[in-house]
Amino acid sequence: MLPDDPGTGYLLDVAAEIGSWQNPVNVAEQLVSYAEDLRHLGSFLVVIADEHGWPEAASGTLARVVARATTRPSPHLVAKRHLEYVHGKPERIRWLSTASAEAERVGAAAHLLTDDSRPADAARLAAALAAVDDSPRSLQTALGTFQQWHSDVQNVFKETEDNPDDRALLISALFLNNKDALTIQDGARALLAEPRETSVRKILTGPDLTTRLEHLGAKVIGRTVTLDHKPGYAGAVLLRLWQQRADIHPPLLSWLDTITSPREPGADRLAAISDLLVELAVAENDIRVVKQIHAWIDHGDNSAAHRKLIAGVLTVAAEADTLGAQVRALLLDSARDASEAVATVVALVCQGEFAEHYPRQALVRLRHILDRPEPDEAVRTAQEALRDIAANEGQLPRVWSTVIKWATQKKRLAGHRAFLSLLDPPVDPYVLQVMLAAAEQKKDIKEALVEGWSVALRSPSAQCVSRNRIHRPDHCHAPHRAALLGGRRSTSPDHADCRPTHPSSSRPS
Repeated sequence: MLPDDPGTGYLLDVAAEIGSWQNPVNVAEQLVSYAEDLRHLGSFLVVIADEHGWPEAASGTLARVVARATTRPSPHLVAKRHLEYVHGKPERIRWLSTASAEAERVGAAAHLLTDDSRPADAARLAAALAAVDDSPRSLQTALGTFQQWHSDVQNVFKETEDNPDDRALLISALFLNNKDALTIQDGARALLAEPRETSVRKILTGPDLTTRLEHLGAKVIGRTVTLDHKPGYAGAVLLRLWQQRADIHPPLLSWLDTITSPREPGADRLAAISDLLVELAVAENDIRVVKQIHAWIDHGDNSAAHRKLIAGVLTVAAEADTLGAQVRALLLDSARDASEAVATVVALVCQGEFAEHYPRQALVRLRHILDRPEPDEAVRTAQEALRDIAANEGQLPRVWSTVIKWATQKKRLAGHRAFLSLLDPPVDPYVLQVMLAAAEQKKDIKEALVEGWSVALRSPSAQCVSRNRIHRPDHCHAPHRAALLGGRRSTSPDHADCRPTHPSSSRPS
């Protein structure tokens, strides 16, 4: 009854039954004989058996055909082969590329498979990628669907219905991923607000910690607990928890605030924890989650890396389809915040992709930051962001018209600072060079330059920034200002020709 079509590959899995054969040697020899007949037809047979089932010791014929698989198949290769041969979509293999060379970037779906992924998961991912249509969000939808882990999450919650200890252990594991088992156990106790167990009887009762963690879907390697082998599983668990256990929201966010404090186990996990929370916030359209991340700006670490991390997270949230409007409003309020760290983070947001997609909103937020009374880190970051936006292709006309309006009509400190930071050659001469060239062609631009500079000089709070130190503009010698207006840099980076003069003599001609 075995088929014998030419040019065909046949796969026969006998691993589950070979141990029950009455005469395995005879059956195995017949299979080898059948495989030889197929070869004459241009076909091929692969027989899968377990480690000890195939009777290779009976004859050289049976031993010669054995090939042992010492490692599981590469999940990426399985998915690629399925895309190419099962689904007929070889052009989509690039989405699974793990190459990091400049010639071939890492594929959009490559991170969803690890070396420990099951071949079945690889096949499932290939099917999801094959079903992608031409719509812009179809690929992201397919990736999200693959990562949901619906059945696994449903099972783990069902099996722990009467076991809050294990549920807390799972929550601790997903936020403290790749920490040691005891740290994760301590995190679970902190979430439950319960002390360490002191009863020896209870300590010696129940399954071991490793067994509990593995039962929850984690992998324990040595003493390290990881969920990396199940990409998307942590997010799926968190989403289920957030949706089905609404009362957990305040205590969970409070617990996260505690474990991410300096010298706490989650302090070095802030980036990963923030990513999880942003995914949750976007999925649930829940601004409270974003506000928790926002609260971490002034929480503990005050380094530049910490601020950039939070800014990156807020940028992602600000560009979300539904949640984005609320986050952008939060950024507007934060731009007026008295905290230097908070205002600096908003300026960093306006320095990145947010400014590319929402340039007008970025400028509004930068104006509030530039209006701060002292030239602190937030103001300096806002000035850099303003110059970066102006340097973006096609954005200079918008930035210039906005800034000159601030400087001449509003006559606020923000306008003076913005005007001077754009036209400060030692920092970046690009804008000055472009505007001076335009001024030669258009009278209104020339007049705007002179008026903006004159108004900035009359402002008692505006500042003229050089490479190495800050000067009050009313202390800048007239030839230096003339050099700026003429497009020439001062010969000294420290503005050597700056000296105190009477304010009335400091206006440009």
